[in-house]
Amino acid sequence: MAGYQHYIVKNGTIIDVENGNSFVGSIEIIGNAINRVFSSNEVLAEDISIIDAKGKYIIPGLLDMHCHMQEKFAPHFLASGVTTVRITATNLLMIDNLIHAPIDAPTPAVYSADRMIDGIPGLWGPTSAGNFVTDDPEEARKEVRRQIGVGAKFIKVYGWANREVMYAAVDEAKKFNVEVSCDLIHSKELNALDAAQIGVTWFEHASGFIQALYPGWYPSANQTEWSHINWDTPDEKKIKELCEQMIHYNVKLCPTLVVNDQVEQYPNYWYPKNNVTESLEKNNILIEHWRNLSDQVEVMNEQIGKLNNFTKMIAKTYFELGGTVVTGTDTPALIWTFPGMALHRELELFVEIGFTEMEALQAATVKAAQSIGLNTIGSIKEGNIADLVILDNNPLEDIKHTKDIHQVIKGGKVYKQEKILEHVPSDGYMDQRSREFQEKWEAITS
Repeated sequence: MAGYQHYIVKNGTIIDVENGNSFVGSIEIIGNAINRVFSSNEVLAEDISIIDAKGKYIIPGLLDMHCHMQEKFAPHFLASGVTTVRITATNLLMIDNLIHAPIDAPTPAVYSADRMIDGIPGLWGPTSAGNFVTDDPEEARKEVRRQIGVGAKFIKVYGWANREVMYAAVDEAKKFNVEVSCDLIHSKELNALDAAQIGVTWFEHASGFIQALYPGWYPSANQTEWSHINWDTPDEKKIKELCEQMIHYNVKLCPTLVVNDQVEQYPNYWYPKNNVTESLEKNNILIEHWRNLSDQVEVMNEQIGKLNNFTKMIAKTYFELGGTVVTGTDTPALIWTFPGMALHRELELFVEIGFTEMEALQAATVKAAQSIGLNTIGSIKEGNIADLVILDNNPLEDIKHTKDIHQVIKGGKVYKQEKILEHVPSDGYMDQRSREFQEKWEAITS
């Protein structure tokens, strides 16, 4: 068992996301798992190590349910208290070190799709290591089988895939009991209802809903034809009617509110100053990339940022109807979606749209874990993996306190933020990893 240890986190206020309450208690950790949760009044054996959490608040490790984590900035996720990530498009070979890392490694656990399946000509270009482009349903089936064979946990279908390809991908994935996710933001032909009827389970960015509300609209369409839409004040009745239809298909939403909000708020975007963002600045990770992209913010806002209020209302309405809505960030997409730290802004946005602090935490922990069938993370209870975040202040009083991180426990191993960030890989290492990936990928595809 990696990182074997035996200790007790004592006298902390435990946030019980499963039952929706909190209490002062202690957590015994043996090896990588929570052995028990018990009253702090119990007399303890003298030979057991103690972490005194008096005055601290303990939450389960957070889940970012939509990101594109890379090895270069994986430690920043964990330093932010994100202990598990759901990667919604990548090349599994590129992140194999992260996928197979020890349970107590200074990087999050990974639940990932492989490369996205898109339609011709491909929004991100022709078939490559990161996307597979086809209008042929049989080719889509073959690609689904390949992805599942190399370990994809779910399949990602992109917005230019045609109906036949989407159906084929869903039908093939069902044979292996694997879910299909879609990003329909740029879709010209299919909307959220179409995809739900086909059998798609996950709707990233709550995408395709706008196309269902306003048939014929898509981001790159001539927007003067849609000047009648009040983007600032969405039609609540129409949104509720659509959400009631979507509930019938039991789909799951990851609205990634932060990605649109950062665009809409520019130049007054959210930018916390802390250990994580300082490390990104020091190592120049993504900073120049976002600065350069900021020059295109007007185009981003016209196509994507203006959807912000619609996405917020869809997420809250779907949740109120009993639907599954979980937290994600799309890091490092668009601008200033800080690895790991952006999830804290997502939590703030959930509260701003009407979630309680507890409901927001649940969307980032127990509800998120349950949505992908992971039953040993997301809550603090006996038998679960010891993924925990110890906070200096109470997140139930103010969700902003989730950023006040004292320590992170990953697979039973206790970390300070500074120690995690010491594991940020060097540019030389990343160059070597890139060369290794290219050689392996070329050998597979040649």
